Amino acid sequence: MAAAIGRSLDIYYRDAARTSRMDRLNALFVPDGGLAFDIGAHVGDRTASFLRLGARVVALEPQPHVFRALRLIHGRQSRAVLEQMAAGEGHGEIEMFLNSGNPTVSTASADLVAAASSARAWKNEVWDRTIRVPVTTLDQLIARHGVPDFVKIDVEGHELMVLNGLAQAVPALSFEVTTLQRDMACACIGRLCELGSYEFNISLGEDHRLRQSGWTGAPDICAEILRLPAAANSGDIYARLRAQGEPH
Repeated sequence: MAAAIGRSLDIYYRDAARTSRMDRLNALFVPDGGLAFDIGAHVGDRTASFLRLGARVVALEPQPHVFRALRLIHGRQSRAVLEQMAAGEGHGEIEMFLNSGNPTVSTASADLVAAASSARAWKNEVWDRTIRVPVTTLDQLIARHGVPDFVKIDVEGHELMVLNGLAQAVPALSFEVTTLQRDMACACIGRLCELGSYEFNISLGEDHRLRQSGWTGAPDICAEILRLPAAANSGDIYARLRAQGEPH
C-alpha cells in the first residue's frame, strides 16, 4: 500500500504543468475566500489546488492508509477540514472494496467492481479486501460547513449515491465519468437536472481543460459521453447553474 500511495504522490504532485492546468480550471469555479468540498480526496491534489486559490476546503477520504497521507500533507492547514469518511445517500456505514495495489480505484460500488471484471483496460485491477467505513451526505456537510461554491466528486462509480444525498442545487460541481459506466454518468446528469437548471462540459483524463468551447445541456453531454472511445477511459463532467434568463 505504501508503494501505491507513493505512486499517487508522484502522479498528482510532481507534474508542474498538470498542476498549473488544474489551478486554471478550478479557478473558474472556486473564488478566493470561497468554499470547496473534495469528495474522494485521495492524497489531496485537488484540495491543494483549492487551497492555493484561497478557498476553504472540506475533504473526505475513507481509506485509512490514504487518509493518513492526506492528513500528513494538509493536516496543519487552517483552511482545510479533513474527515475520514465517505459520502453517500444517508448517514451510517457502507462497505468499501479496497484495491491495495491501486488505491485510487478503491470503491464503494459493487457495480464498478463487477463491470471491471470483463473490461480489458481493467484486467489487472484487484479489489483484495473490504472494510466498513462511516458515511455522511452532502446535505449534512452543508448543514455543518455551509453551501459550497464547488463540489468535486471522484468516488469510482459511487457518484450517483453521493448526488442522491444532496437535496439542493449548488453553484457548480464536477463528477468522474468512466467509459466503463457511461450510464452512471448520464444518471448523475439526470439527478442534477432534478435539482436545478444546470449546463455541462467535460474534461478527459488528466488534461484539466474543458473540451467544449461552450456549455451544453443534458442531452448533448450525455450523447458525447456515449460517443467517447473506450480508450478515453475516464474524465470529469463539470456542471454549473445557468444564469437567470439564459435559454435552456
